[in-house]
Amino acid sequence: MAGAVLATAIGAVLAFNLSTGEAHIEHKAERLYTVDDPQFLRIMGSLLGPPVTTGNRYRVLLNGDQIFPAMLAAIRSAKTSVSFETYIYWSGEIGRQFADALSERARAGVPVHVLLDWVGSNKLDEASVERMKAAGVEIEKFHPPHWSHLGRLNNRTHRKLLVVDGRIGFTGGVGIAEKWTGNAQDPDHWRDTHFEIEGPVVAQMQAVFLDNWIKATGKVLHSSAYFPPLQPVGTGAAQMFSSSPTGGSESMQMMYLLSITAASRTIRIANAYFVPDDLSVRAMVDALKRGVKLQIIVPGTHTDAEIVRTASKATWGELLAAGAEIYEYQPTMYHCKVMIVDDVLVSTGSTNFDPRSFRLNDEANLNVYDAAFAKEQVAIFERDLAQSKRYTLEHWHARTWWDRTSEKIVSLIESQL
Repeated sequence: MAGAVLATAIGAVLAFNLSTGEAHIEHKAERLYTVDDPQFLRIMGSLLGPPVTTGNRYRVLLNGDQIFPAMLAAIRSAKTSVSFETYIYWSGEIGRQFADALSERARAGVPVHVLLDWVGSNKLDEASVERMKAAGVEIEKFHPPHWSHLGRLNNRTHRKLLVVDGRIGFTGGVGIAEKWTGNAQDPDHWRDTHFEIEGPVVAQMQAVFLDNWIKATGKVLHSSAYFPPLQPVGTGAAQMFSSSPTGGSESMQMMYLLSITAASRTIRIANAYFVPDDLSVRAMVDALKRGVKLQIIVPGTHTDAEIVRTASKATWGELLAAGAEIYEYQPTMYHCKVMIVDDVLVSTGSTNFDPRSFRLNDEANLNVYDAAFAKEQVAIFERDLAQSKRYTLEHWHARTWWDRTSEKIVSLIESQL
């Protein structure tokens, strides 16, 4: 009897700690406007938080050979501050280069703040952490385990943000590890996209970093070193918004749902972990029924999470039957997180199209409303499409007994994927 009571108590504690405690979006958004309608921008700014800013400039960076040199050059040029938040930071050569660059700036007197997720940085050796701290880098771990708040361990910062001098920002899908180096030339080097941003929207990126920095340290960074006056440097319109179980965990899914519902012509989704829930599937099927072309690129056999790939395929039947085009990227692991709607809206950042990103993780995405920028992203998407293999409804119906059984088993833990 005592054992049964103990097991029940442990189960209750685990259930409580794995739940966000917040209500979820249950009803699909009504289609009231298109992406081209000014009302769409007003709603996105009002519901998601930060207003859409103008005067921004962006540069797309493809794979480690372009991404890491740009990020490291920005850090080495820092004069007033460096704010860096990331999920994955592992030991290795690229990790050492970042540690050296951050440490050098700290020794030069520049305030350097690094926030690492406790789970995502578990492969970073403690000696590297101590060397950075000795150089003057303020480095913190997000939600380290403690018996008094076990649930926090399931709430991870998955955000990927670098802001230098409050003037230049970076976001996208890349982590700091060897697998992101190179140019996606083989299965040991992943395909990913990151973005460099300048202009007024960088202040929003800094504010998103500060949100979790305050949670981790209690310190507020608010001087001109972090929030300088920012003049227009381009013509692009953008907003940087975030979501977190501690405040607005549904913001990210709401953004996807509103964008899909507003689509009139095309939806292109490139995502490493695509596990849509029933509500998202219904929104996409509705878009297909009104004539929207939906194309989705996901990882193929080269994946770091076979369990997610299994859960993903379980959701494809209704989408494929409605006319969705789903493609599996062939050369290497596909880690991109980009959505392009009607060749106008580009949303990119840390968010995966799965329950964990929508409800459990702290995430951050940059929304860009710029036809010229979207055109560039469409061209990149189509190049990735050319290296992908289409997965058809016939393939889905031909799944083996074991495939179908595995999907049912994985569905039991889908909320944690």
